[in-house]
Amino acid sequence: MFVLFVLLLIAAAVLFFVGRSTEQRGLKLGALGALIASLFAGVTSCVHVISAYEVGVPVTFGKVGAPLNSGVNITSPFTNITTFSTRPVDLNLSDKDVVEVRSSQGGVMYVEVTVKWAVTPAKAVELYKLAGSEDAIQQRLVFPDSREIIRNVFARHTSEEGYSSAREKINAEIGDLITERLVPRGIAVTTVNLRNVKPSDQLQGQIDRKIQQQQATERATEAARTATAESERRRIEAEGIARANKILNNSLTDKILVNQCIDAFKDAAAKNPVYAVPCGGTGANSLIVDGTKK
Repeated sequence: MFVLFVLLLIAAAVLFFVGRSTEQRGLKLGALGALIASLFAGVTSCVHVISAYEVGVPVTFGKVGAPLNSGVNITSPFTNITTFSTRPVDLNLSDKDVVEVRSSQGGVMYVEVTVKWAVTPAKAVELYKLAGSEDAIQQRLVFPDSREIIRNVFARHTSEEGYSSAREKINAEIGDLITERLVPRGIAVTTVNLRNVKPSDQLQGQIDRKIQQQQATERATEAARTATAESERRRIEAEGIARANKILNNSLTDKILVNQCIDAFKDAAAKNPVYAVPCGGTGANSLIVDGTKK
């Protein structure tokens, strides 16, 4: 715009002097119009409008100035302004950018992560010096640092923790470390989302074998527990029978046996005519005979 200002100013001067020498009124009017246009171009070249949710970094003759906030800003016509969006930007580490990590046991996994980051307006000048543009900030700072931190965090955990049991803990560790690394540089980290962890084919095979071994161990443990319980049940049953037999043996004296014999004779005599060998004492055999049968 400043170049246009200079060109229009030169054109206005030429038209004025030519019109003055030739006394042509049209050239004088053209000179006036060119002068007005050059003034407008000159004013415009000194005014820069920074859009909402943006911050500008002015550079004049190679010197970086203070950041420009949203709104109208008056600068030198020789100033170039680089703008940065202050809205959050998503860095998706997936597909071709998926992060290959190794656990503390050496297992390989593929991790998908989304890092949501934004430029801190007060640090825009430092970011301009480090990267130069918004795309360069992501490619030179956010992208490599995030991948490095993700690998380092997974390297401190086992494979099982990585793909299942400690996902939330690992997500929190990654978020804290990325924030700690990037915030001092002027990059605000709003969210880190560990979306997916996929074991490699080799690691998946190891996982499947481990699950099968655990299931076999559980079945063997359950069978041993069942056998132990059955053995205990039989032992208790046998001990009960033995105690019952011992009690019965101790209680069957000669007098009790004679009484039982007499009771049996009474029952038989009440139903049918009988004759009997009287119940003897110790060592004697008692016999009850049905008299109705020949």
